[in-house]
Amino acid sequence: MGMNTSRNKILWPCLLLSLLLVLWATLPAAAGPREDLQKARRLLNECRQLQAQGRYRQALPLAQELLRLVERVAGPEHTNTAMALNYLASVYQHLGRYQEAERLYKRALAIFEQNLGQDHPNVAANLNNLAVVYKAQGRYGEAERLYKRALALREEKLGKDHPMTAQTLNNLANLYEAQGRYGEAERLYERALAVFEQRLGQDHPNVATTLNNLAVVYEHLGRNQDAERLLKRALAIREQKLGKDHPYTKRTRRNLARVRKKLKSGKKDE
Repeated sequence: MGMNTSRNKILWPCLLLSLLLVLWATLPAAAGPREDLQKARRLLNECRQLQAQGRYRQALPLAQELLRLVERVAGPEHTNTAMALNYLASVYQHLGRYQEAERLYKRALAIFEQNLGQDHPNVAANLNNLAVVYKAQGRYGEAERLYKRALALREEKLGKDHPMTAQTLNNLANLYEAQGRYGEAERLYERALAVFEQRLGQDHPNVATTLNNLAVVYEHLGRNQDAERLLKRALAIREQKLGKDHPYTKRTRRNLARVRKKLKSGKKDE
């Protein structure tokens, strides 16, 4: 169809870093001076603001500085360092610098597996993020293997109705969509949407992401009226929560314009 499908992935790097700061605050003073903790919090808050605005280039040097700070205080093999590695990798990922993101995600994964075991929820999160990078590089087989492992871990450790489990459902559906496996993608998106709506609320940004993605699948299937309905709802959420000029909002607006053009031209649902 030649669509700009705007397939959005869901990640929670800020959640990991918030946990990092909580853990760091419990360390003995000798292990991490309080001024370092305050600086890390400031860097994280500034990164959050920039990422919320889609300003990943500006967030990059702050994320790099945050990693250097955490690694110096906690050590190169500490789980806090692995969390900071994940955060910096996510910034590289948004910038399309996939090789750098992959290298950092792999290093973080090794730290988590060594310190926490292979079935820990942080391992699942790292597998999910690394799979996103593989998918972006067209390495679909590797991505699917990691997504399925992450999904199994999250269903076992967190439950089938946990938002993190829905995150992996969304991302695995995203992979299937990229391969033209629309029926499989539709089922997973619908599962993820139900979890997000139930656990996060009807107007959460993750709901908007999954609405957008499911709408694109409907468009591929010729269900343009259904796609329009979901995109209108996704756009309203994103305009309210992210702002009218956020990149994700603009993508949904373009998707909606494309679907409406098809409907206006008289292209009927199949």
